[in-house]
Amino acid sequence: MAKRKNKGLGIGALLGNIDTTINNEQDKEALVKDLSSAVAEIALTDIEVNPFQPRVDFEPEALKELSSSIAVHGLIQPITVRHLGEGKYQLISGERRLRASKMAGLKAIPAYVRLANDQEMIEMALIENIQRQELNPIEIAITYGRLMKECELTHQQMAERVGKGRTTITNYTRLLNLPENIQKALQIGDITMGHAKALMATDDIAFQLAVFHDIVNKKLSVRQVEELMRWKKEGKKGNQPLKTTRNGLSPAHQKVQDTLANFLDTKVTLKTNESGKGQIIISFEDTDKLNRILDVLDKEE
Repeated sequence: MAKRKNKGLGIGALLGNIDTTINNEQDKEALVKDLSSAVAEIALTDIEVNPFQPRVDFEPEALKELSSSIAVHGLIQPITVRHLGEGKYQLISGERRLRASKMAGLKAIPAYVRLANDQEMIEMALIENIQRQELNPIEIAITYGRLMKECELTHQQMAERVGKGRTTITNYTRLLNLPENIQKALQIGDITMGHAKALMATDDIAFQLAVFHDIVNKKLSVRQVEELMRWKKEGKKGNQPLKTTRNGLSPAHQKVQDTLANFLDTKVTLKTNESGKGQIIISFEDTDKLNRILDVLDKEE
């Protein structure tokens, strides 16, 4: 059995201990503790990507800005890797920093070294990324689902692992039951998590897609979507709520807009929100047209 080297040795000596078989659990725990505060400088060519990385989208412009900062100041916050043996490492967390460092032309970067099996890797990658709030809802949902499946966790156990409520875990995983185009819209920010949760009130895919289309084209609020879902749940009794015309206005507001346009003989745009507040925009092509509009308004005073 290999003996753990004295605490206080350099990172190279600690990594050497990883390559040695450690059968004593006490020795392993002590080694992990020593590594927890040690930072190694590791060549980028010795680091492979994390197959369990929950994040899949990296905004190019933000990545470029981080790369420029790293080129000037270096990488301030170390990434986290696990040691594979024979001088090779696998990324646990920090893929954005790793990519930006490569773009900046760095040859080596600082890293925390961990001992972790595949299950621990999934958990560590997930928890750090969620804590950083860098994942979009679909990425979080995919990762929750994978962790529960591969580690055989219940929703309650999953909630305890990440410090969330069980309902939160359930809401995220249910996102994966939505049609693919709705998931994509949530992923890129075209709709909010609130919209998605409201859409999950029904399993009728055709109705989900119809309402989703209105969310995008008519800018429906979460509250409006919830009203539509209640109408659907009640068996579509009575008139459909929030019935709108092609441009998103209610029939009554459309009539007001048309009346003003005819009265002023120009284009009029009426905008309203769910609280009843809004704007009337009167368009004109030139000064003469503006003066004619003012003349019409003066005659009505």
